[in-house]
Amino acid sequence: MDSRAIAAKVLAKLFKQKQALDRTLPTLTAELDGPDRAFVQELCYGVSRWYYRLDFVLGKLLNKPIRVKDTDIKALLLCGLYQLDFLRTPVHAALSATVDAAVALKKPWAKQMINAVMRRYLREHEQFQTLVQNTARALYAHPDWLLSALQRDWPNDWPAIVQSNNEYPPMQLRVNLLLNERSAYLQKLNDAGLAARAAQIVDCGVSLITATDVERLPGFQAGHVSVQDFGAQLAASLLDLKPNLRVLDACAAPGGKTAHIYEKQPRLANLIAVEHDDSRVKLLKETQTRLQIHAQIIHADVRDTDNWWDGTRFDRILLDVPCSATGVIRRHPDIKLLRQADMIALFTVTQYELLQSMWPLLQHGGRLVYATCSLLTQENDCQIDKFTNNYTNARVVKIDGDWGIETVYGRQTVPGRDAADGFYYAILEKI
Repeated sequence: MDSRAIAAKVLAKLFKQKQALDRTLPTLTAELDGPDRAFVQELCYGVSRWYYRLDFVLGKLLNKPIRVKDTDIKALLLCGLYQLDFLRTPVHAALSATVDAAVALKKPWAKQMINAVMRRYLREHEQFQTLVQNTARALYAHPDWLLSALQRDWPNDWPAIVQSNNEYPPMQLRVNLLLNERSAYLQKLNDAGLAARAAQIVDCGVSLITATDVERLPGFQAGHVSVQDFGAQLAASLLDLKPNLRVLDACAAPGGKTAHIYEKQPRLANLIAVEHDDSRVKLLKETQTRLQIHAQIIHADVRDTDNWWDGTRFDRILLDVPCSATGVIRRHPDIKLLRQADMIALFTVTQYELLQSMWPLLQHGGRLVYATCSLLTQENDCQIDKFTNNYTNARVVKIDGDWGIETVYGRQTVPGRDAADGFYYAILEKI
């Protein structure tokens, strides 16, 4: 199957049906060999990353919009423009292969149009770049609503945030300190020909200079290391774990933070991980098996406490709530297309419901860590402000750290600082 045609099909599912790349790509690329699979992934992630620039240019190149039923042809054109601007594909190869992919999509009528559009872009490239420079969503490759929100919430940092969002993400690892010292694992990586450096903001983090397949990581299948962003690695330390505590990871999949809690303190009295989504429960179980952690996995909506909670309160709760994921765009650039402005209010309703549901489960003197991978104040400080105003037995614990940016109630890592994605943390103590 033509790799560009497959990329067009994947992107068409994203554009029309709002299907995330990490769900569609594995299915549609399963029969491809390694290099072709990697090329399709590069096209899909690259077009998503630069969509608002490429789509702006394509709109100027076309005499009329492409019909919805031909969204795959629009996706193919965007793949063609992406190759011309961002890849080292020779121009003649990008042109001919993109034109030929229309046949693989069973739409040979589109060949002439694709050829004409791409050749015109090559001829008038400088004029189109001038237009891009004068249009914010095209220049920064972000939707208008998100640019406005970032400018409002991060008036000093938004340029660095959007620049970082458009960069390739580093491959970051969490070393299992139960099995390795970080320095020893760095040496193992070096011996395997994988250059890496230690994180500054977490004691178990390692960043690879060049990304690689996880199977090349020494001891990966034996649980010696996991792939996890440095920002996500901060959560376990904020719980202030001690032996014999009863700990809940309330929205646990895919299980990285659950595993880190166990690696941080294997002598807990109980570690319970709750997850509602079927497919993500499977991921949670796979993570537990590979890392050989001892946690009780419960398949349930964590808010429905009558159906899963035994009535014994927890000393620590990690509440990593569903959110806009605007802090992890560089890893998941399709978030730019999957999220819309009106979704944020819906997320905040769910987040507050989760806070309200978990609070009765917390022991007096216990600690709840509220976490998001969002950069938006509406999902972060605003939620803590509302909760502490409504619950007089909730006290905010100040987070002391040399990472991220201090906010009114918590602390936030932002893309472009500390080599981390965007994570928000606030600590609530029940008094």
